Amino acid sequence: MQVITTTEARKNIKQVIDRVKMHGEVFGIGRRNSIDAIVIQFPNHYNKNLNEITNINALSRSFDFLNEEPDLYSVADLKKSYV
Repeated sequence: MQVITTTEARKNIKQVIDRVKMHGEVFGIGRRNSIDAIVIQFPNHYNKNLNEITNINALSRSFDFLNEEPDLYSVADLKKSYV
């Protein structure tokens, strides 16, 4: 996630939205070293029976960045914990 200031976001809103839409990038926007908002891609499909957060979590690419994170637990570890 790239963090930009509100001033940068205001000046470059078209480029920010294009990068989110075309490349699935995620931007944090904030002031004084804190993130106040996040810009993520809206889901391609929207299920009206679910709330907004569930749609975003399940159907958008907003969490694709986690694919780059190492797995902390193996399937065997999970089976030990939950079976």
